Amino acid sequence: MRGTAPKRLLASVMLLALSGCLLGPNYQRPAVDVPATYRFAQGEAAGIANAAWWEQFQDPVLNQLIATALQDNRDVKVAAARVDEFRGMFVTTRSGLFPQVSAGADASRQRVSQVEAVTVPKGVSPVYNQFDATLAVSWELDLFGKVRRETEAARANLLASEEGRRATILTLVSSVASAYINLRSLDRQLEIAKETVHSRAESVRVFEARFRYGEVSQMELAQSQSEYQAAQVTVPQLEAQIGQQEDALSVLIGRNPGAILRGRELSQMGTPPIPEGLPSELLERRPDLLEAEQTLVAQNALIGAARALYFPSISLTGLFGSVSAQFSNLFTGPARVWSFAGSVTQPIFTAGNITGQVHQAEARQQEALYSYEKAIQVAFQEVEDSLISVQKTHQALDAQNLQVEALVTYARLARQRYEGGYTSYIEVLDAERSLFNAQLSYAQTQGAVLTSYVTLYKATGGGWVAEAEKMTMPPAAPQASPAMAPVSQNLTAPGGTPGAVEAR
Repeated sequence: MRGTAPKRLLASVMLLALSGCLLGPNYQRPAVDVPATYRFAQGEAAGIANAAWWEQFQDPVLNQLIATALQDNRDVKVAAARVDEFRGMFVTTRSGLFPQVSAGADASRQRVSQVEAVTVPKGVSPVYNQFDATLAVSWELDLFGKVRRETEAARANLLASEEGRRATILTLVSSVASAYINLRSLDRQLEIAKETVHSRAESVRVFEARFRYGEVSQMELAQSQSEYQAAQVTVPQLEAQIGQQEDALSVLIGRNPGAILRGRELSQMGTPPIPEGLPSELLERRPDLLEAEQTLVAQNALIGAARALYFPSISLTGLFGSVSAQFSNLFTGPARVWSFAGSVTQPIFTAGNITGQVHQAEARQQEALYSYEKAIQVAFQEVEDSLISVQKTHQALDAQNLQVEALVTYARLARQRYEGGYTSYIEVLDAERSLFNAQLSYAQTQGAVLTSYVTLYKATGGGWVAEAEKMTMPPAAPQASPAMAPVSQNLTAPGGTPGAVEAR
């Protein structure tokens, strides 16, 4: 019966500690003014927010680039390491809720001086041994919830880091897709520029021959040469942009700068459907919003931890062990020692130290609240802007397509009129210059249309982030199979040759 008394006492103390009061406000999600619908929502929206939307572009190279980026990108690895860091901080903080137990052992041999006034009794050796083994227990009772609030904050920070990792994945997938689309748009512009250079080079050769025979003036020859050089200048400019885009995309996929494989032509790529969803769902679909909310939860909890500093700190310590001069007697009954102790510390005068900490915690909670509210507003804006971009870039592409068709006709007729002697060469130059610029703008808008879908999926978030997150895990070793053909077998080089890969 005697042995059960300490156990009951310990159980009572633990129950008291765990059921103590909890200071500070409990978290409640703040009320947010959420619009009922998006202003520019489209009726053909589809429920594919939880699918790998980038596969809708129907480009195997893009799919492979995204898969590689999710495996090797350094930002994703940094975010994963940060999650592990906050998981360790949570475990460390939570440990304060439980008793801390430690064990120790010590052995010593020493000689007592015989010169002292009090000498060693005759017949007793001045040299003796001491052995001890102890088990120590310490526990700070969390009666006022300080450690529990700190644990709540640590858990929220851990969840915020996990959402931060998902936000990194969301940004990475979107960045890789946008960079690849921009690269294919630059490829198309380079093709147009090279075709124009080739066409104008032919015109220069014809004009040089006609000039030698006196059929055209030197001014007309100079005009033709000027337009050829203008197109020639565009080629290295575009090649520089392509090289820089390849380098940026290489870093995104976790590799050193280098050449990037190509897949489908820009005009052959598919377009994903508009993802459906309501504005209220955005609060649960966007990782950055969930991260901002968890940060708010953490700061809200730390208010209670700061207020708990006003109240007493109660600690219990205990020691159990054995002490003996002979190792053979160390674990016998007479060698046992024990002690129990308790301490209470109550702040009386801190010159505003605790008050200042409470004010800091409350101010940080307000900062986190306003940041969360602003993040929501920015998220709504990004979705609306993306929906506008999808609609308007499609309209612009249709208009530019008609413009290019009209300028093709204009350039053909202008050259026929010039050859027939009905107009000057200035009209031909104006038509060809306008056509060249319109073709470049059309290629840019083609890329902008596809990029607008990427931006929309990034803005709306969704379960596809979880699908992408699974792809960050190291894959199992694949079995050799004929079905696993290299992606490069289905590639098309920027020049349009099937089965070829361009490496710059």
